[in-house]
Amino acid sequence: MGQFSTGRWVSFQLALTEVILHSDRGGQFISGTYQKFLGSNALVCSMSAVGHCADNAACEGFFGILKRERVNRTTYRTRDEARADLFDYLERFHNPRMRRRVARQDQAFLALTQPSVETG
Repeated sequence: MGQFSTGRWVSFQLALTEVILHSDRGGQFISGTYQKFLGSNALVCSMSAVGHCADNAACEGFFGILKRERVNRTTYRTRDEARADLFDYLERFHNPRMRRRVARQDQAFLALTQPSVETG
């Protein structure tokens, strides 16, 4: 993958056969070379519409946190070591933190929907 490995993209595997690469509309992603690479490797290109950059915001925010909290602080000797460390980070730290955050938001929303005074 060479020169395209530094781009920000997320792959989703559908039906265990099709891989979709979603990216922004940066020059490296719309280039003919990149599109040929995708085609020759049976990858499907997905891009947001012009001016709709918000769809990448959640992904970019997550990967920014992941790099800042884990990857940039660690030197991995092998790909398997990196994979195991990232799995550990996601399952033992990130996912539980996100579950707690969603639970707090649910409680706050529920409090807003309850009547403040009991009626007879």
